[in-house]
Amino acid sequence: MDYRLLLFDLDETLYPIGSKLWDEISNRMGEYMVQHLHFHPDDVHTIRRSYFETYGTTLRGLQLHHQIDALDFLKYVHDIPLEQFLNPDGELRPLLRSLPQRKWICTNADARHAWRVLHFLGIEDCFDGIMDIVAADFIPKPSPDFYSHAIRLAGEPDFKACVLFDDLSKNLAPARSLGMTTVLVRPGVQNDPSANLSIANLHSLPQYFPELWRNGIDSPQVFSTLDQ
Repeated sequence: MDYRLLLFDLDETLYPIGSKLWDEISNRMGEYMVQHLHFHPDDVHTIRRSYFETYGTTLRGLQLHHQIDALDFLKYVHDIPLEQFLNPDGELRPLLRSLPQRKWICTNADARHAWRVLHFLGIEDCFDGIMDIVAADFIPKPSPDFYSHAIRLAGEPDFKACVLFDDLSKNLAPARSLGMTTVLVRPGVQNDPSANLSIANLHSLPQYFPELWRNGIDSPQVFSTLDQ
């Protein structure tokens, strides 16, 4: 298959789940709901879970049911000292740069958060663009409309030429139905029906998905790039 566009989820796909960054973002969402929308703290978890399962994100549920200022919400929940959670990934950067395809971030966060995360991981120069929740008019993954918008923005007309990497199977299922190749990036999960391939982390791509390197993973050009 001639893959031309690689779409990467951001949080807990480009960095390990064990970083606890997403836990902090989740805590900030709860704080916002209590402080700005006056939810009772005991109700926050149940409401967030309902909105996430129904609409794809807490934000979308709050927009539809409470008419919040989405940009204010995003600014609040991502106001986090990322240096406490993330470190440069010296192995991931050369791997990403060795891939010949165009690479975009596809995230339900906003672009500012995405660029900050990429900066702290040391991989901000590895991507061609970001499809964020603002560019998607706040229609989040896993909506098929999100993916349609993403590939249009990236200039790719064919879903079959795209690969999506995500840590949530619910985000992969609609993308796979559209014709994308899907990769679940999550430790301890195999044979997920939403994914063509399941891997523990992106570092194992050369081992499990060598087709991404058009000349083959044994190509000296690939190895020289990885070694830099």
